[in-house]
Amino acid sequence: MGSNPRYPRYHGSRIRWGDMFTPAIRNIIIACTGVLLLQTLLRLFFPVDVTIWFQSEFGLVPLAVTHLLRVWQPVTYLFLHAGIWHLFFNMLFLYFFGVDLERAWGTHRFYVYYFLTGVGAGLINVLVKTALDPHATGISVAIPTIGASGAIYGVLLAAGIMFPDRQVWLFPFPITIPMKLLVTGSIVIEFFLSLEVGGDNVSHVTHLGGALVGYLYLRRGLFLYRVRNDYLDWKRRRARRKFEVYMRDHKKDPPGSSDDRWVN
Repeated sequence: MGSNPRYPRYHGSRIRWGDMFTPAIRNIIIACTGVLLLQTLLRLFFPVDVTIWFQSEFGLVPLAVTHLLRVWQPVTYLFLHAGIWHLFFNMLFLYFFGVDLERAWGTHRFYVYYFLTGVGAGLINVLVKTALDPHATGISVAIPTIGASGAIYGVLLAAGIMFPDRQVWLFPFPITIPMKLLVTGSIVIEFFLSLEVGGDNVSHVTHLGGALVGYLYLRRGLFLYRVRNDYLDWKRRRARRKFEVYMRDHKKDPPGSSDDRWVN
């Protein structure tokens, strides 16, 4: 049957789901979802010891990294999650704040930044817990850290730096705030939560580590320019002092006493 000419078919109203996800965001979401599905299958069809082994092997355990050399854990822990809601909110924040970053930077740079902040957050987690538990009797051998939250906080901080004045809806309240205020508030809250003695099974150190690594990466140009400028200023001062010493030592020399010939 043909379409009724009185009501022409409008193809532009279809939602193009492929355009809603940039390549890196899509691939990260697929990978994390696939790993959660594997975790769920292990939990449903195998003894609980298998799930414990899987999380201890691929989650982040500081003692395993420093003493057993499980060097893959600062990468693999990013793909594991504690459940569907843990995964859902991490991927939701990744989508909301990461899509425009990837469009601005390109897929390759976004991948580099995401894994740099995620792995950096994991390494900071290892360093802090090892320093607080040098004898490996407590937090360095406790429940493995899992989840992409360290990288998500890196993405959140980058969005605050790249789009500081963009208005963000503060769900569930009917108000919007600038992106920079949301990022600052989130990091301040994480900092104070990390100081709580009792703990809440959330690795706030990892969240702060991801934000810190992201800040250092994004601001590295300023640091390098400052070092370079300080070095050039030092060279100019050194050359000026050498010139002043030369002029002072040769101030009384008669004119024409030096060899003025040009050498080509």
